Amino acid sequence: MTETALQRLTERARDEGLLDVAYTTADSPFGPLLLASTRKGLVRVGLPNQDADALLVDLADRVSPRVLEAPAELDEARRELDLYFERKLDHFELPLDWRLSDGFQLRVQKAIARIPYGETRNYTEMATRAGNERAVRAAGTACGRNPLPLVVPCHRVLRSGGGLGGYGGGIEMKRGLLELEGVLDHR
Repeated sequence: MTETALQRLTERARDEGLLDVAYTTADSPFGPLLLASTRKGLVRVGLPNQDADALLVDLADRVSPRVLEAPAELDEARRELDLYFERKLDHFELPLDWRLSDGFQLRVQKAIARIPYGETRNYTEMATRAGNERAVRAAGTACGRNPLPLVVPCHRVLRSGGGLGGYGGGIEMKRGLLELEGVLDHR
C-alpha cells in the first residue's frame, strides 16, 4: 500500500470514528520506539527492548481494538522526540492520555512529568509528592510501569543513595539519557 493510500485510509477511519489508537515507530539513538496516541493524546511510548506487537495487543485490550498504523497522526510526537535527542528540546508539550495508569501510580507519574530537564529526583521524593512518603517501593513500581517513558521522564528518578536504579529500556539507556541531559558525565 502506498503512503498516500495509507493516509487516505487513515483519514477515512478517523472521519468515520473507527480510529481509536494510531501508532507508528520513531527512530532514536537507542533503537526504534513505538508511539501510540488517541484523540486525547500520546498514550504509549514503547522502548527499543520492548515487544512492539505485545504493546499493540495490550493497547487493543485496554484502550480499543481499533488500532491502526497512522504515522501522520504522530508527526508532532516524532518531531519533539527528534528535537529532544538533538538536545534542542528540554520539555515536551504533547497532550498526554493518562488512561493506562490510575491511583497512586498515576500520581507518581504526574509528579515525574514535572521533573525538569537535567535534574533528578529519588524514589522517596516521588512517593512523597504522590501523597505517601512511605510507599517508596510502590513509587519504583510506578516508574517501571510508566507507559510514557521519555515524555514522562522516569529515567530522571534515581535510588535514594544516588544509584541509577532500574529502567524499562535497560540501565545503559537510562545512563545514556542522563548523559544526554548533562546529569552524568559521558564516559
